[in-house]
Amino acid sequence: MKSYVIGKQMNGDDIRRVRALLGMTQREFAGFAGCSPRTVENWETKSEPITGPIVALVEILLRQPQLVRKLEVPERWGKMRLWYYFMSTVCTIIDVDELARDVRITNYIANPLYRAFGVNTEPSFEDYEEFLKSRCFPETRDKIKLELKELGIPFYDPLMIIEKTQGRMAEDDFWIRLER
Repeated sequence: MKSYVIGKQMNGDDIRRVRALLGMTQREFAGFAGCSPRTVENWETKSEPITGPIVALVEILLRQPQLVRKLEVPERWGKMRLWYYFMSTVCTIIDVDELARDVRITNYIANPLYRAFGVNTEPSFEDYEEFLKSRCFPETRDKIKLELKELGIPFYDPLMIIEKTQGRMAEDDFWIRLER
């Protein structure tokens, strides 16, 4: 079994130190760590050692504080936002202004195979439309009217199909959450 330089315990000063390094309040750090603000407060005032997964998280953040900024969700831009996932991992956030035919993306994963647009970091609106089509059954599918009727969709529209199916395909674990 491998071992790591990450300690098994820490104290409240370590939690306060990483929060200061990140410029976060207790509430903000609680949101990032997935716990309550009361838990962060308890950790910081605790006299006995702190153990558990928070120890590894704090160690990683002390060594690589820039990770927090890389994981921030950008301010919403445009009328619609699509969250592109692989299983439960956010891979790409896609902000769209359909009237202006403009698209902006933020990738959260290094491997281009998991990104919505692969190596393309500045997709055009046409790239976005192709991406939507790629997450739907083809328009030329046999008996497409039956498929659309089953979904309650009056005509072939990739965005409407994605709203109903979350862009899930039988052969992969990618899916889309849509915000309007």
